[in-house]
Amino acid sequence: MKKWYYKIPHAVTMLFGIIILVTILTYVLPAGLYERILVDGRNRVVPNSYAEVASSPISILAMFRAIPLGFKAASDIIFIVLAGGIMFGIMEKSKAVENAVGTLVRKLGMQRKYLIVVILTFVFGLLGVAVGYENNIALVPIAAVVSLALGGDLILAAGISVGAMTVGFGLSPINPYTVGTGHKIAELAMFSGWELRTLLCTIALSMMAYYNVRYFKKITADPSVGLGQGLDENGFTLSHPIDSYKMDTNSWLVISIFLIGLCICLYGVFNYGWYINELSAIFLMIALACGIVSRMSGDVISNCLLDSVAKAAPGAFMVGFATTIKVLMEEGQIGDTISFHLSEMLQGLPLYASAISMSLSQCVINLFIPSGSGQALATLPVMIPLGEVLGLTRQSSILAFQIGDGVTNLVNPTLGGLIAMLSMCRVPLDRWLKFIFPIVISVLVLSWIVLVAGVTFGY
Repeated sequence: MKKWYYKIPHAVTMLFGIIILVTILTYVLPAGLYERILVDGRNRVVPNSYAEVASSPISILAMFRAIPLGFKAASDIIFIVLAGGIMFGIMEKSKAVENAVGTLVRKLGMQRKYLIVVILTFVFGLLGVAVGYENNIALVPIAAVVSLALGGDLILAAGISVGAMTVGFGLSPINPYTVGTGHKIAELAMFSGWELRTLLCTIALSMMAYYNVRYFKKITADPSVGLGQGLDENGFTLSHPIDSYKMDTNSWLVISIFLIGLCICLYGVFNYGWYINELSAIFLMIALACGIVSRMSGDVISNCLLDSVAKAAPGAFMVGFATTIKVLMEEGQIGDTISFHLSEMLQGLPLYASAISMSLSQCVINLFIPSGSGQALATLPVMIPLGEVLGLTRQSSILAFQIGDGVTNLVNPTLGGLIAMLSMCRVPLDRWLKFIFPIVISVLVLSWIVLVAGVTFGY
């Protein structure tokens, strides 16, 4: 008998069901808001300021109107999906990525394919830890090419890249959006307590690597059990035997342009505060430069661009569709209500139960407030004082928050970055959930064990 998560409906159906649920909740839950004050350019919640406001139920017309509004709100993420797709499409047309991956696999040898999977899982995980989330979107298709070259599938590619980056970013000891914001709110030294978070992140990435290798061995032994069957692999597969690959001058030029572009992106992110729109611009510049050095005509570049947009369009649609939920929450004014009542439920619980329950409450809130920094600003001003009342240190409260937010990012259908990255390796959300759900439970259990240990030792 198949497990329940194998019966997960299609991603569009699932998201539309959540849209309907949120709409109904605006009739069931009272509207409410916390007072917010501007601190260091950000709106911060004032503790104990929650108050109910006039109800704002969503009509049928408003529910469907929220869909185009969701696309408008997510326009920057939608476009970076398209820009990333265009860039990779031009690079794929030049054969540079295929030549680079084919040469890499030839030199390392197929007998080391499981080691390659482990190494790549940690590489992508470290990118999540140190660089961020959406900033790495352009690298996802490379995992797809490597996975297929090794004999894996696109689901394995998503595990190597999306899974590892999400775990690394979500549990990063130096995550500026969750830990950094939390430490500012809690008035703790920035990124203090990094030792325990580093241990947790390292073990979680090791579990992700093991899970990827186990899945790889499973589909190698019996390809029929793979979740990637029927997915569009066009443009990701190698067209020649491994032994025939080598890097020519054009391939080196294209790969060099790509790496220089990524370095420029990172420099801009860390020194000038660049975000999605600037990265999209760099991706387009990389695409044009790669097309020029590959001596592609204007017609070839134009046709390749449109073909790439067609392939990226389903993922771009899903990003906008998922953002509809955020729009409905804001219009119905029930996000703060959910946060308030979940925090109320924690009062009176035993110490260890309160720590785990605080983490669980963030798992629920993450569905409705998928932004890490937005969730921190909305909930931690409430959770930190509550944690102190319950006997938790501020550091433990922030760790509980990070676990609830970070681990559930792996299965959060309202997180635009997750949907965008999955679209880059053409993996539907429903198949991703079937693949990733067991490791989510495992990492959550691990995280709660570490959290309880931290509480025990006064972390």
